[in-house]
Amino acid sequence: MMSNKVITRFAPSPTGYLHVGGVRTALFNYVFAKQNAGKILLRIEDTDQERNKDEYIEGIIQAFDWLGLKFDSVRKQSDNFPIHRKYLEKLISSGKAYVSKEEIKEAGQRSEVIRFRNENKDIIIADLIKGEVKFNTAELGDFIIAKSLDEPIFHFSNVVDDIISGITHIIRGEEHLSNTPRQIMIWEAIGEVERPAYGHIPLILTENREKMSKRKHGEIVSVEYYQKNGYLPDALLNFLALLGWNPGGDQEIISMDEMIEKFSLEKIQKAGAIFNPEKLLWFNRQYLLKLSDTDFIEKASPFLPKWLGSKSDTFKRMLSILRDKTHKLSDLTQVFEKGNELFFVKELPAYDSKLLLWKNQPDTVLTRTYLLKSRELLETIPDDQFTADTIKDTLWKYAEEKGRGDVLWPLRVALTGQEKSPDPFTSAFILEKAESLTRIEKACVLLNKR
Repeated sequence: MMSNKVITRFAPSPTGYLHVGGVRTALFNYVFAKQNAGKILLRIEDTDQERNKDEYIEGIIQAFDWLGLKFDSVRKQSDNFPIHRKYLEKLISSGKAYVSKEEIKEAGQRSEVIRFRNENKDIIIADLIKGEVKFNTAELGDFIIAKSLDEPIFHFSNVVDDIISGITHIIRGEEHLSNTPRQIMIWEAIGEVERPAYGHIPLILTENREKMSKRKHGEIVSVEYYQKNGYLPDALLNFLALLGWNPGGDQEIISMDEMIEKFSLEKIQKAGAIFNPEKLLWFNRQYLLKLSDTDFIEKASPFLPKWLGSKSDTFKRMLSILRDKTHKLSDLTQVFEKGNELFFVKELPAYDSKLLLWKNQPDTVLTRTYLLKSRELLETIPDDQFTADTIKDTLWKYAEEKGRGDVLWPLRVALTGQEKSPDPFTSAFILEKAESLTRIEKACVLLNKR
């Protein structure tokens, strides 16, 4: 195989949004082409004029832009219809195809179609993934390849476009394996170039071992779902790459460059691969952890409430606790919608003063004393050094002396007004010094009223 001759393609039909299974197929074509210094083409197979929609074409192209998979060229199959007509005429003139009058049962009329003249022979495919596969074409009969000279159907258009594009390797889902004998016969009948190598990838299955379909499993099969829910494209590609393929060893986090280096069609498993949403979430979490704070903020911004823009500095100080809660970026939306962290960016909600009392220290006077001492210690920290670490260092000796729960519990409640919330050192840092001191003072006033 000459590496500079390899040309692959991904050929989706624009009858729906891009399926994650299609992304895996495109990814395998992409890394194989790049590994061999070849090219990959995106061909929109829009022969089904009734079901095709421009919004689906745009959705497919936008999804690949988001994923970062760049094709060497992007084409629409319909642009080649004049070429398809010439090849149809060639097959008819050579006797390898013929015009046939067909009765349309619904209308009770007859219409002309173009059928391929089947030689009823054995076809052997040396599949790059499944191994040798043998078909007898007799059961296919003389199959239709066009409704008219200007209306080619999938099998014919697919082959002609592969021929004129110089496709050398067809790597696609195994649902297309049954199409292959028809397409090989058409390829050989046209007879201009050697037929390509085929590799058929096993299906992606649900955890119940069902084929993933939009009709049955909803939007989780589409790339758009993962984009709008805050998954990172690199995480999705990494996850999909390992559905049915393994680079060897225990490595799970793998970059695009490593995929290109290590990919092998021979290592793709023959059985279906299980799509595990929890595993994808784990991958996304690993990629989020790799982001710098700056990159995290940039990617998080579409998922944050608009009013938070005026509190951008506070949000930056909240990063440590927010990143800890985030497995997908849409988690941030839920955090603020549920109000779990709103005490950092809005006024402290009212709370029962009883909450300030530690379970082992129900004494109101002592609790107030601990809060006042904590406030006094915090006042000694310069504003520009008011960090979580400095706050902890300042309070820790006193908390150890009087009892950590006795000191730190009421302090945390005073700062957040909640029973479950981040530690008081982080909370005080996020709120900043002035607001922290104000909230402690308010807690002391509440205790005075008991």
